[in-house]
Order: sequence, then structure tokens, then C-alpha cells
Amino acid sequence: MKKNIHPEYRAVVFRDRSADYAFLTRSTASSDQTIEWEDGQTYPVIDVDVSSASHPFYTGRGRVLDTTGAVEKFKKRYGR
Repeated sequence: MKKNIHPEYRAVVFRDRSADYAFLTRSTASSDQTIEWEDGQTYPVIDVDVSSASHPFYTGRGRVLDTTGAVEKFKKRYGR
């Protein structure tokens, strides 16, 4: 790799506040906020809107959309 052109790859905490869930991983993402992790060290923290703890696909709280009748409903509504 070329020197001084790549971002720093380091440990970062990603936090999903809606699900009260956080995980430590490595990333090049940067943040001005920090958090003290379970191991006693301080890491940058990045707040995310959705994680596996809050996404409906992973939690099983997803809605089932009725796509089979969508075309028929459209034709009925607009007379075609």
C-alpha cells in the first residue's frame, strides 16, 4: 500500500440507540464522540439509525406487504 493515502483502520464502536445495542469492530469511519467500552478502553463511537438489533428483517417484526393484488387494485382504481 502507498504511504499516507489510506485512512486509519482502527477499533470503532457502532451504537444503535433505538435498540440500546452497541458492538465493537474495526473501521475507517471517524467520529468526534468517544465511549468507554467494556474492556476499559476509550473508542470512537458512531451512532447508526438501524442495526441488526432494530431492523425488522432480523427481529422478525417486519410487515408483510400485499404485492399480489397491487396491479389489480391499480387497474380498478384508475379504470384500466
